Amino acid sequence: MPTVEVADLKDGEFLLDVREDEEWQAGHAEGALHIPMSEFVARYGELTQAAPQDGRVNVICRSGGRSAQVTNYLVQQGIDAVNVDGGMQVWEAAGRPVVTDEGAPGFVA
Repeated sequence: MPTVEVADLKDGEFLLDVREDEEWQAGHAEGALHIPMSEFVARYGELTQAAPQDGRVNVICRSGGRSAQVTNYLVQQGIDAVNVDGGMQVWEAAGRPVVTDEGAPGFVA
């Protein structure tokens, strides 16, 4: 499965967060698209509308398990998708910003 390290992600790259609502509300990467894995198939159209047409979809969850499953699904659909290795736990540990919906500092739940 294609993966990317948090350190290799550039600011502004498209990020799909597949964690559940409670996790998202605690804190997320600013600018990420949030579609929980439990709702992903039903909300797939939101991704196809928001994702860059010729760009990569970087998929993230808490530690990498759920995002790996979604990445595999997207690759099967012909989408250029990669799993963010280590997920939001590594994102936060690397000092990347984690915010709430209000823009306040957040945390990885």
